[in-house]
Amino acid sequence: MMSLTSSQPTKKREVIHSDDAPAAIGTYSQAIKVGDTVYLSGQIPLVPETMEVVEGDMEAQIRRVFDNVQAVTKAAGGSLADIVKLNIFLTDLSHFALVNEVMADYFQQPYPARAAVGVASLPKNVPVEMDAVMVLS
Repeated sequence: MMSLTSSQPTKKREVIHSDDAPAAIGTYSQAIKVGDTVYLSGQIPLVPETMEVVEGDMEAQIRRVFDNVQAVTKAAGGSLADIVKLNIFLTDLSHFALVNEVMADYFQQPYPARAAVGVASLPKNVPVEMDAVMVLS
């Protein structure tokens, strides 16, 4: 007869937090680490110190999101190079080429797997949000 209980130890979930990224504005953590995998929540272009949307054009907003993602990866003990999957949400897919251009300043090959998704709206009416999965080496 098969046992329904697992002999595998359950992996501990660790909350990751960085003061260099915006505080969570809802019922979520900036990131959760399980084993060597870190699941990063969506980041929008908020300035951590003020929790206000960064001023400037679309490029400034995209850069702020990458800076926020980078701060959380650092707090988890890694870097952007450890990201294996990146999801980008845009309210206007005409900004896709600009995302690629800015992303080249933050990432080197091999690039992470990625999705870019057009959405109707995002929190605080921002034009861009990103979440990610990273594996620490």
